[in-house]
Amino acid sequence: MRTGIFSASQACALAWLILNLGPSALRAADRLNLALPTANDALFHDDPAAFYQYVERNFHDQVTYPWEGGQYGFVRDPIDTPIGVLYVRFHEGIDIRPLRRDAKDEPLDEVLATAPGRIVHTSSEPRASNYGRYLVIEHRWDGCPYYSLYAHLSEIWVNEGDIVARAQPVARMGHTGEGIDRPRSHLHFELNLMLSRNFDTWYQTNASSGPNDPNKHGPYNGQNLAGLDIARLLLALQKKPDLTLPEFFAQEETFFRVLIPAGPEPPDLLRLYPWMGNGAPPSNAPHPAAWEISFNRTGLPLKVLPSDTAVSRPTLSFAQPAAVPYWQLTHRLIYGSGNLPTLSPYGIKLINLIAQPKVETSPVFSPTPK
Repeated sequence: MRTGIFSASQACALAWLILNLGPSALRAADRLNLALPTANDALFHDDPAAFYQYVERNFHDQVTYPWEGGQYGFVRDPIDTPIGVLYVRFHEGIDIRPLRRDAKDEPLDEVLATAPGRIVHTSSEPRASNYGRYLVIEHRWDGCPYYSLYAHLSEIWVNEGDIVARAQPVARMGHTGEGIDRPRSHLHFELNLMLSRNFDTWYQTNASSGPNDPNKHGPYNGQNLAGLDIARLLLALQKKPDLTLPEFFAQEETFFRVLIPAGPEPPDLLRLYPWMGNGAPPSNAPHPAAWEISFNRTGLPLKVLPSDTAVSRPTLSFAQPAAVPYWQLTHRLIYGSGNLPTLSPYGIKLINLIAQPKVETSPVFSPTPK
């Protein structure tokens, strides 16, 4: 554990750990030590076909069932391009296949918490989102909040506010949600950053289609959670158990950068994850002309740094050269091609969400159950 003067977020995390998990948790608070979220451990035995649930793919009138579609990343919706076949649909988590089924072919696998944390959201309505029944656990590493998400559940066994231990059963695998049938039952698993604690304000302007389309999931809506490559992280931890998340993020390749006008306060993202600004407390930095946010191909933010370049609106400042239209490489966040990339309407919505400042009335979590 680090010593010295704590930032506000670190002090909050320290108090939460002492109150809820006890002194023993402090020694391991910054270690990832992630558990697989089901008993299926084929990922660690070089058997991906036994680990990932297949998808049904129809490409050029040929139907196949590749396990590769259950991986994280651009693994779905193949198209032909001048540089070969590209997969343009991004899958933000991993789909883990069941090991046990009953006589009716229903999955029996228990879903396990990947690390100690607090249940911050449960959604028991199968049709309330594409995730079906799902739950979210908040974890703290190095004073920063991260969110594991478990989706397509048949049963949820925990309540919001519950404290859970590593590998504690929290639910049962199922096939609730969009586009899943019983044969393709699986656990959809993510590990995420939170983009903004002010998500509800953004949702009303950018995502809601009216009063009949409320946000039922608070800040734990999937649109506000940006997933990292969890399978790659799990494998990396097998080789380097003391790996930290900032070190893992440092391995990601920057694909594009965006400048945003600097308001009175930095983006909430920088307060949640100070390491994105090289660890400098944003309140102590000189007021910049703009903030420059770095992203990988999927739209996962990697860095938030001050810039002297003033802009009046979100502006693409860099994109890697591409031989195909940018929408095919960036989850439709960038349009254009060649040397003429531009932020798409989807990209602008993402930037507007991230650009929002901190909201004091919407904490990352409450130390008492809601």
